[in-house]
Amino acid sequence: MYPKDIRIVFMGTPDFAIESLKALVEKGYQVVGVITAPDKPAGRGRQLSESAVKQYAVQQNLKIIQPEKLKSPEFIAELESLKADLQIVVAFRMLPEIVWNMPPLGTFNLHASLLPQYRGAAPLNWAIINGETETGVTTFLLSHEIDTGQIIFQEKVPIGDNDTVGDLHDRMMEIGANLVLKTVDALAEGNIQPIDQDELIDVPDRIKQAPKIFKDDCRIDWTRDTESVRNLIRGLSPYPAAWMELVHPEKQELLSAKIYAAIPDHSSLPAAPGTIQTDGKKFLKIACPDGWLSVTDIQLSGKKRMKTDELLRGFHDFGEWRVKM
Repeated sequence: MYPKDIRIVFMGTPDFAIESLKALVEKGYQVVGVITAPDKPAGRGRQLSESAVKQYAVQQNLKIIQPEKLKSPEFIAELESLKADLQIVVAFRMLPEIVWNMPPLGTFNLHASLLPQYRGAAPLNWAIINGETETGVTTFLLSHEIDTGQIIFQEKVPIGDNDTVGDLHDRMMEIGANLVLKTVDALAEGNIQPIDQDELIDVPDRIKQAPKIFKDDCRIDWTRDTESVRNLIRGLSPYPAAWMELVHPEKQELLSAKIYAAIPDHSSLPAAPGTIQTDGKKFLKIACPDGWLSVTDIQLSGKKRMKTDELLRGFHDFGEWRVKM
């Protein structure tokens, strides 16, 4: 079958998925439908917000379906009416078998890790948080258990010492888009040799997971070493962002702060974890057991994100505050 004759249904929601959909459209593949999340109220005005994928699909005049329930008879009937040969999933919900098993060429997913490592909702974040120096993208055929299907293709991606999850996200969505096109062509031509993930697992206990990240996962533990804390900050920057709580010993006030960037600093003598050191003008350092981290990019609750020197110019008593441990 000629790849560009294939009828494709694309499923995705966030920014990460747009590059793959865009590549399919711009290269002339036949996208007959786009499945994305329903519009949701957002912001203070609770205005309905469209997913990033829907916004792009509207611009391209693509058919859009936004099901509330993926097993509903109405959705199944509408999906069947598209007569897709292949379905592609990039950052979407878990599909029921009646959906992923529908097209004759099957359904494949683009996942932002080198499976079987980092199965789950937040592979980019956890790879950096865990201090990995390499990750990648994988296309695989969907099966019953999430992120466990047969692998079609993989491509490795290095993680730089200073990469944030934002940096990695932007690079990998482009690399992933190219892998999606390669996978479509191979499936159309019948030129794939899928690999069972079990064949790549030597010791099950060594498989690292990538579960959804919650607020408590983002709280900085200053009793960890500097590398671990810095990796946490990088792995959550710019979103959802690592955070800490500050307390003023006299005012007994609490203040939340998000940290987006920090660099190791070994110019000061050791101090108790969580100790704050600042000149009130240019630098702000916080102690870990093995050294200090110099905070360079920060946001106080209710304020905009700013560089540390900018913050200190408007927050003159920062040195009086303490990290709440």
